[in-house]
Amino acid sequence: MTIEQVVQEAESLGLQQIQFLYVDNGGTIRGKVSSLRKLKSHMTGGIGLTPAMQAMNMMDELQPVPGIGPVGEVRLVPDPESFRVLPYLPRTASMMCDMLALDHGPWALCPRSFLKRQVERAERLGFRIMSTYEDEFTLARRTEDGHWEPLDDTLCFSSIGMAAGHPVIADIMDALEAQKIYPEQYYPELGHGQHELSISPTDILTAADNQVRYRETVRAVAQSHGLVASFAPKPWADQAGNGAHIHFSVWDKEFSRNLFWDAGDPYRLSPLGYHFAAGVLRHLPALVAITCASVNSYRRLNPRSWSSAYTAFGPDNREAAVRIASTFWGNEEASINLELKSSDSSGNPYLALGALLAVGLDGIEHQWQPSAVVTVDPAEMSEEERVEAHIERLPATLSEAADNLAQDEALKAAMGPALHEAYLLVKRSEADHFRGQDAVYELQHHFQKF
Repeated sequence: MTIEQVVQEAESLGLQQIQFLYVDNGGTIRGKVSSLRKLKSHMTGGIGLTPAMQAMNMMDELQPVPGIGPVGEVRLVPDPESFRVLPYLPRTASMMCDMLALDHGPWALCPRSFLKRQVERAERLGFRIMSTYEDEFTLARRTEDGHWEPLDDTLCFSSIGMAAGHPVIADIMDALEAQKIYPEQYYPELGHGQHELSISPTDILTAADNQVRYRETVRAVAQSHGLVASFAPKPWADQAGNGAHIHFSVWDKEFSRNLFWDAGDPYRLSPLGYHFAAGVLRHLPALVAITCASVNSYRRLNPRSWSSAYTAFGPDNREAAVRIASTFWGNEEASINLELKSSDSSGNPYLALGALLAVGLDGIEHQWQPSAVVTVDPAEMSEEERVEAHIERLPATLSEAADNLAQDEALKAAMGPALHEAYLLVKRSEADHFRGQDAVYELQHHFQKF
């Protein structure tokens, strides 16, 4: 769509507000709103934003990022192709924004521009990427004493849980489809009040946009039912955590051939797929600072929790960080993909998918190979067996993951020094904020922010 087409559609629909959305370094979805009358002007010239917003952590605490403070301005400039009418808010639409500097170029701290750079890098190599998030979320009610209680306490995949969640899930599915996001399957998950609703893959930039839309939609529809939807990685300490697994595959430039497919391989994965996986595994101790981006994330990344606590790789191994997903009968070639399990919704999807693509391309360019294909739970292996297979325990804290990211030269080069430094300052400030606080405080502050 062009600017003129967006304005024309907004006028024909009688829209009143158009949200200009972005995601900050703390993983919070933020934005500003344009009126219909000023829409064309704001799409052409952008909406002003203080650069300091990219130095804000999840507690709205401004961090001392060099060169960012009360002086200066960037512009939120929406992508017309991302225009969607919001079925859950009357007379409202949204668009996803790039952050541009006043010289009209991409701002160094813009997460969406970072992802676009990695997309362009892949395209120079002849590749395009298909991806989607597989989100889990918790539905809860606020009790009279101010606590949260789950919508239900039924069993995993229970049809009773399906019935309990049906009214809100049905409305979520309708609202997603109205925004060109297509649900594929749904089921109640292991945790109390926990549900999983997967959506179709698309190109990787749209996948990041869709993750923003997905989070916004689920929360808004739940609210209309008197519920709260939490994407917190660990909403309750004694319940299963919420992941946001990333599925991805590499295709040719026309999206006509899945380059991960190899009919002759035992797991149907091509050499290119193994190289990509090896890049992810090699950088994973640093990558999780971006894909598991909150203090709360590391309550989830524990052995024997089906959430991937080790840098393991294997076919349909749900304790491995990178899983080779088995193909679907009748659609084998198109459906071969890899799944990153060490990911959750506290991460900025543009940074997460951009970083995932960067390290995967690093593996392709160096033609690395995974050290081992693991067909058992790595927690059941001896320490000697894990060392021999080059399987590492993932970081146990956000601080440890941030230290790894600080030392990862490939990710620093991909992100650029300004974004890399700002992101680390924000994440380390969050780790510092929660250090010494009890679990109740941590869970409370993550429950409704994600």
